[in-house]
Amino acid sequence: MIINGRAIASGRAEAEVLVLNEDFSFLGGVDTATGELRVGEGNISGRMFAFRRGKGSTVGSYTIFDLKTKNLAPAGIINATAETIVTTGAVIADIPLVDGIDIDALRSGDRAIIDGDSGTLELPDLELREVVSGIVRRGDDILLLRRSDEESHFPRMWGGASGLMEAGEGPEDAASRELLEETQIDARPTLIGRSFLIRGDGIIWKVHPVLFEADDEPTLNWEHCDYRWVSPADSAGMDTVPRLNEVLVRLGL
Repeated sequence: MIINGRAIASGRAEAEVLVLNEDFSFLGGVDTATGELRVGEGNISGRMFAFRRGKGSTVGSYTIFDLKTKNLAPAGIINATAETIVTTGAVIADIPLVDGIDIDALRSGDRAIIDGDSGTLELPDLELREVVSGIVRRGDDILLLRRSDEESHFPRMWGGASGLMEAGEGPEDAASRELLEETQIDARPTLIGRSFLIRGDGIIWKVHPVLFEADDEPTLNWEHCDYRWVSPADSAGMDTVPRLNEVLVRLGL
């Protein structure tokens, strides 16, 4: 599978990923004599180093170059958001860098290929599946559906009208289809939120948040056993499917 990010520093690299789920400073954050991290665990030498964002002193740029001269630098760098210090270091050390990548979707040990010219991240051993998560708003409340015991994924948890996108479908058509199948509510989306990634075993789910406006009471199919109209704030106290809060945020709820 291929994830489209943003090209920052040119070049192409293939290596195993090392993930650090936080901001990182090359100055003080790594042992320049060995390549071992001083925060987190692992050695960045020859790895595809993924972290959220650079921080710290501008000397960090020269630390990256120093690691390169000692053959201890990462093969490539993946960021959620690139900033000047790491970008400068990657350029002068000739290390490919892409950003705009959801670091939460990566695991240490993943095989990755990055292209710093096209801004792509390829994960050859993983499958991408695209899903929609449809939220119906009625006034100040939203409709949450409780998944039935017959559901193989997240039974008894609360969420929106969701499902896989079929071949040739966009988020709008897929979400409308799922909403009609699961609730008998016939509506078209009023907003498509920015998508995000969720990691599974061998799978990365690309979630497309979709907002509907409707007053209808739902008629549930077998996929759900209950429903509630609740405020977005009250949903935080419910047993919801993973990252439902992210869906709501991206829909401005």
